[in-house]
Amino acid sequence: MDWSKLTFSYTKTNTLLCRYFRNGEWTPVESHTEDDIKMSAFAGALHYSIECFEGLKAFRGKDGSIRLFRPEENAKRMQRSAEYLGIEAPSIEMFVDMCIQSVRENIEFLPPFEATGASLYLRPTLIGFNPQLGVQSSKDCMFMVLCSPVGAYVGGALDAVDAVIARNYDRAAPNGSGSYKVGGNYACSLKSLNVAHEQGYKAVLYLDPSTKTKIDEFNSSNFFAIKGNKYITPKSDSILPSITNMSLETVAAHLGMEVERRPVPVEELSTFDEVGECGTAVVITPVHKLVDKPFLESDEETVYIYGDGTCGPKSLKLYQYITGIQKGEIEDQFGWVKVIG
Repeated sequence: MDWSKLTFSYTKTNTLLCRYFRNGEWTPVESHTEDDIKMSAFAGALHYSIECFEGLKAFRGKDGSIRLFRPEENAKRMQRSAEYLGIEAPSIEMFVDMCIQSVRENIEFLPPFEATGASLYLRPTLIGFNPQLGVQSSKDCMFMVLCSPVGAYVGGALDAVDAVIARNYDRAAPNGSGSYKVGGNYACSLKSLNVAHEQGYKAVLYLDPSTKTKIDEFNSSNFFAIKGNKYITPKSDSILPSITNMSLETVAAHLGMEVERRPVPVEELSTFDEVGECGTAVVITPVHKLVDKPFLESDEETVYIYGDGTCGPKSLKLYQYITGIQKGEIEDQFGWVKVIG
């Protein structure tokens, strides 16, 4: 493979792993060479979005070892999402073991250390599997671990993007599913994201769905900002608890920055030195231009500019520290990585 040309897109790999929860217990692991799955057309996942998923990465380190970044946290977050949906979730041990098995069975698709920004992306997925007509939690589930080699989510690694605020759209309802990693949240973002793409923007930033006065998160990742020596990220019940954001907060504090997780008023956008997206797929994507409009389709706009179109110095330092841990270049004093060979 030409590792330098990887994008964040599907590539066929060797195997897909799955286990089924039936009659109160999990079946043994099955390894399939085809990506197609057989399921009833009446499965709850297809009709009522009884589905949740995770995303994490495997990296080949400078020392040749393979590392998973905080897989236990992904397992815990899936359990939380499954509890919200009322379906059975894999144990932490089962989740992590299947991720390790997936990496080993697809090892030739793990990019080499030298491939900048490249990794093997794992997509653990849990779906309501049994046939049903009524709106209710599924009693049977299928847990899968899929994988694909990937590059940067948008553009190249650390390429700055332009983003727009969608005041007349919400990605989640107040007291709804926003803080859970369920597929329905992403479906809710597609209309506004498609409109934004037509206008030339790479990302959409949503405000709190209740008052539209505070920043929530981007369509596929958390929001953070740098102000002086402060790392600032929104506190909200309707945003996804990002494992990457949580890790960046820890690293920022470790590097002597002041960390603030709090409500972030829209008006504060004019005071920030750096703004970015953060998440598994990107770690950090810097935002160069952020546009606010009365509504997304409006021509009236307020424009905020951050930096010169490259990654800001403090964001870059945080990015390099996280990726350094992921690839074994920096000592993992937090106990985050799981070395699997």
